[in-house]
Amino acid sequence: MRVLFHLPVLLASLSLFQVAESDTNEQDTHTFTISDAVSQVKIQVNKAFLDSRTRLKTAMSSEAPTTRQLSKYLKHAKGWTRMAIRYGQVWEESLKRLRQKATPTNVTDPSLDLTALSQEVGCGPPVPLVTCDENSPYRTVTGDCNNRRNPALGASNRALARWLPAEYEDGLSLPFGWTPGKTRNGFPLPLAREVSNKIVGYLNEEGVLDQNRSLLFMQWGQVVDHDLDFAPETELESSEYSKVQCDEHCIQGDNCFPIMFPCNDSKVKTQGKCMPFFRAGFVCPTPPYQSLAREQINALTSFLDASLVYSPETSLASRLRDLSSPLGLMAVNQEAQDHGLAYPPFDNKKPSPCEFINTTARVPCFLTGDSRASEQSLLATSHTLLLREHNRLARELKRLNPHWDGEKLYQEARKILGAFIQIITFRDYLPIVLGDEMQTWIPPYQGYNESVDPRISNVFTFAFRFGHLEVPSTVFRLDENYQPWGLEAELPLHTLFFNTWRIVKDGGIDPLVRGLLAKKSKSMNQDKMMTGELRNKLFQPTHTIHGFDLAAINIQRCRDHGMPGYNSWRGFCGLSQPKTPKELHAVLKNKVLAEKLLDLYGTPDNIDIWIGAIAEPLVERGQVGHLLACLLGRQFQKIRDGDRFWWENPGVFTEKQRNSLQKMSLSRLVCDNTHVTKVPLHPLQANSYPQDFVDCSAIDKLDLSPWASRRIRGLGSKASQTVQ
Repeated sequence: MRVLFHLPVLLASLSLFQVAESDTNEQDTHTFTISDAVSQVKIQVNKAFLDSRTRLKTAMSSEAPTTRQLSKYLKHAKGWTRMAIRYGQVWEESLKRLRQKATPTNVTDPSLDLTALSQEVGCGPPVPLVTCDENSPYRTVTGDCNNRRNPALGASNRALARWLPAEYEDGLSLPFGWTPGKTRNGFPLPLAREVSNKIVGYLNEEGVLDQNRSLLFMQWGQVVDHDLDFAPETELESSEYSKVQCDEHCIQGDNCFPIMFPCNDSKVKTQGKCMPFFRAGFVCPTPPYQSLAREQINALTSFLDASLVYSPETSLASRLRDLSSPLGLMAVNQEAQDHGLAYPPFDNKKPSPCEFINTTARVPCFLTGDSRASEQSLLATSHTLLLREHNRLARELKRLNPHWDGEKLYQEARKILGAFIQIITFRDYLPIVLGDEMQTWIPPYQGYNESVDPRISNVFTFAFRFGHLEVPSTVFRLDENYQPWGLEAELPLHTLFFNTWRIVKDGGIDPLVRGLLAKKSKSMNQDKMMTGELRNKLFQPTHTIHGFDLAAINIQRCRDHGMPGYNSWRGFCGLSQPKTPKELHAVLKNKVLAEKLLDLYGTPDNIDIWIGAIAEPLVERGQVGHLLACLLGRQFQKIRDGDRFWWENPGVFTEKQRNSLQKMSLSRLVCDNTHVTKVPLHPLQANSYPQDFVDCSAIDKLDLSPWASRRIRGLGSKASQTVQ
């Protein structure tokens, strides 16, 4: 879709020939300058987007896609997200050209008409304007219309919120670490990979498993994260030459911000000088233009609304439904089944990265509400469970309400599944994460507050990455007796990336579900932070030895997003801000770790937020330190209190419905949607079979009778009254 411009090109062209000394003609010249700059940039950006998509398709058509190409497949923007990022790129590049021409003294130079620039670019709502029905009992898929006073608040394809101002080298967009020799707070920044090697890595996997948390605890964290935020990569690659320069020659420029390897890194011999890294997509700034600093996009809604199942984009949300059925069902796979149970549909767009993991099996990736669903097998398993649950709910609601049409059934099942994700997250998951800090940051619910800003903050996208430390090096598949299943019961994590064939043609999801229930997450450990499966083999195709480093990516991404440093966030949370080795040692309660960090960064002020936050010792009975407890707690309280459709908000559900919803559980989700018959009562905790497992008959079922309704005679087929 092309960018639309609101100022006529004809008028802009005529102004070139009408330059005079009058104020009116000076204004015409100014208008032309903006129009001319935008027109030139538009050509460049549109070409870059087209070239990027063409290159990705060509690369994925090869028989041996690279790690970079597999990663790009996950992170590339689609639909309205792609359009919003394109607007943002045109705006920023146009501003740079205008500044260079006018040589202003600062980025907010008043001689630049920023409103006119935004109009010329086409900035504004990145999606078709939504007409809000304030009486609708259902969310929009885009998140619009939740807040009646500000309908766009929390909607998809808007900027992430800033809790602290962005910090870039140039005050606008260049990340710290971009310019060679330039310091931050008087010290050079260490290479992201060097921090990963010296702080995050470890060799011995012995003793790293968490004796109190199941693997499902880790996996639920990823489900929640994929329901809340996604910042696809931008695509400003001006030519094939510039892409090759980034991918193969590690030459920084435009959107390329390569992660350089230290000279003594083992990857230098196998992968060259760097890992390619492309910057995150961003959007146009919004009036009153108090800051022109780059703001990264959130392609998802900021609400816990099961958007990973249904999609935050209307066109895909419609594609995911089975509109041929009057039952309100989600579409399911027509080519494969899991012993009689459904899989998500295949994404039949060719080529598919999942097909290259096993070129004999040729199983495509799944099509779901989130493009990352097939990233790894346990995530695909989670998507499968949630899809099946929607269809189970819809069928049961139809049985109770034969007169409901497909739209009513779909929306009611969607509403219940959204409540399920909210309940599991706040009742079961967050108390384990926050421990004794839970009540401090997330007090009991007091009702919806229209003044609360529910938007996902930029810093939260890094804070929630603490879960990367909980991922173990291997995944187990277990049989009905919770014993190793099949010849390959234990699979190295990196073999599960894009591995839908393992599910579809090698046992279905049941063995993986049992592994989630009976095996353990990795522990949060200051001395053994991230498994080498993620730190050296991320998205490593089976036919190569090239893999990415997730820790280094997280650190580089902090800089890409203009994140303030560790002490700035400690101050934001009202915590002490260590300045000396002794003070940092006192905060971390680990002298060796404190010394390593200071050797790398020079000052605690410069420590990247992700690495500083995960380095802290855990709060009592929790899984994160004090800084993460603050950042996560604040965000989740905002998500809850700023959501008009929160399940506990009076009027969203009836009292009887709320009482019924409280019986929902992950164990029941498994019982209702798999062939698994033995489950634990507390599935997020570590459990041993058989002593901690019970028969599914012992697990409470969701009673849907409060959703039964009857027609009111004489008011038409769609009129109904809930039986209280």
